[in-house]
Amino acid sequence: MMQWLQQGFSSQTHSFSLWWQGDDGASYDRFYLTLLSLLVCIGVVMVSSASMPVAERLVGNPLYYAMRHLAYVSVGIMVGYQVLRIPIQWWHDTNLVWLGVGLLMLIAVLLVGREVKGSTRWIALGPINIQAAEPAKLFFCIYIGSYLVRRHDEVRDNIKGFLKPMAIMVIFASLLLQQPDLGTVIVLFAIAVALLFLAGAKLWQFIGLLIAGLICILTLAFTSEYRWRRVTSFLDPWQHKFGDGYQLTQSLMAFGRGGLEGQGLGNSVQKLEYLPEAHTDFIVAVIAEETGLIGVTVVMALLFMLFIRGLMIGKKAIQKGLSYHGFLAYAIATWFGFQTFVNLGVASGVLPTKGLTLPFISYGGSSLIIMFIAAAIVLRIDFEVRLKGKQAIKARPAR
Repeated sequence: MMQWLQQGFSSQTHSFSLWWQGDDGASYDRFYLTLLSLLVCIGVVMVSSASMPVAERLVGNPLYYAMRHLAYVSVGIMVGYQVLRIPIQWWHDTNLVWLGVGLLMLIAVLLVGREVKGSTRWIALGPINIQAAEPAKLFFCIYIGSYLVRRHDEVRDNIKGFLKPMAIMVIFASLLLQQPDLGTVIVLFAIAVALLFLAGAKLWQFIGLLIAGLICILTLAFTSEYRWRRVTSFLDPWQHKFGDGYQLTQSLMAFGRGGLEGQGLGNSVQKLEYLPEAHTDFIVAVIAEETGLIGVTVVMALLFMLFIRGLMIGKKAIQKGLSYHGFLAYAIATWFGFQTFVNLGVASGVLPTKGLTLPFISYGGSSLIIMFIAAAIVLRIDFEVRLKGKQAIKARPAR
């Protein structure tokens, strides 16, 4: 009996190990897809809970934002399914086209964009509002991955090869700062730095880039009155609790009320319009208040595993000789991981306030749909890596 139990346990452990490593014979990464599904389901539940008070006040329907979020999820799944059918080589071949589309969208939002709360970030197409910065992140990932494949030796051996993608990032940044949207600029900078480092850029170039980026961010903070107010309110939010520090102090109170186990799903007080943007940028504060440290840890663990899994898929692609696949997976994984870090840091008072959503959790049309597209690209990368592995096995001569 004991031997049978040990064999069963060993078999289950082996199966889980194969599932985790992605070697269970499937044609796609089921673990990555499982993580995505769990995060999306958590997002639907938490957006529904966090948005009810503000939806009731604004439109008289407490489920208004929940239904819209479900609609965005549905569109994201449908679009993502279509993207799964597109070969990765097509993105490589058309990368400059997408780079141009991203630049045109950022220019268009400055010319005909809709202003909300002092920021001009949305292009209105009838009832649909597109936040131009979201596709810009994806298009920048598509471009920089392709550039590093085409100019890999130049990046490693020549300073010009290192500076060219940074020049593109500076153009993107200058347009984004006109909106203004410093948060997206920081995400793009993180993607560029990570990809250049992984591509083998020299250490002194990497360190110099980090120092230059830090100086630019500090300069932007010092030379802009509203950014400087955010920095000072971040350093001591309780001194500005009825001004620029209001949102952060309400978020911190939500974390404090949550404790270890939380107040229970639906029992948040801060979401009763004490905490602005409770269902978007600060949804992690509502998660903390309702599910406690345990709930936040689970959500962050899922997002961290999604980040690590994306890096693993990129590593496998590089090992199989699919360089563009690997760099693109690295770029998307870095985007998801860094944006998660910034969102949590802002909500917990570790970083100054930035308008970045929590991937696959926060309410938001453009952000959610673009992230579904990016996740579908990662799944397609994994599919093509597995397909190449199977073809290599079939092509191996029999002994």
